[in-house]
Amino acid sequence: QVQLVESGGGLVQAGGSLRLSCVASGRVFSMNDMGWYRQAPGKQRELVAGISSGGSTNYADSVKGRFTISRDNAKNTVYLQMNSLKPEDTAVYYCDAGVVAGELRRYFEVWGQGTLVTVSS
Repeated sequence: QVQLVESGGGLVQAGGSLRLSCVASGRVFSMNDMGWYRQAPGKQRELVAGISSGGSTNYADSVKGRFTISRDNAKNTVYLQMNSLKPEDTAVYYCDAGVVAGELRRYFEVWGQGTLVTVSS
C-alpha cells in the first residue's frame, strides 16, 4: 500500500515563508506527475502547483512568483516552498501523486491527508 504524508504546515505571519514536504511510502517503483492542491473553508479544492516526472512545472496565477514546487525522486518526495505568504493562502494543503508501486508495478493516484497552513494578517 502506498501512502503520501505531508508535513511543514503551521501558523505564519503575512510575508513569511513555509516549506511543505510530501513523502511517498510503501513499495514505490517510480513517481509520475505530482502536485499540491489546497482547499480553503467554504471553497473548492484548487491546484496550486504541479510538477511532471520530467521536472516541468505549472502554477496557479495566484501563487506565481511566490511558490516553488520541486521534487527529489531519490527520496520519493515533493516540496512546496511558499514565500511572501498572504492571509488568502490559508487553507489545507494536499499533495497528489501518480505512483507506480507494488510487485506488479501498478499505477495508483494517491492523495495525502492534508496539512493546515494558516497565515495571519
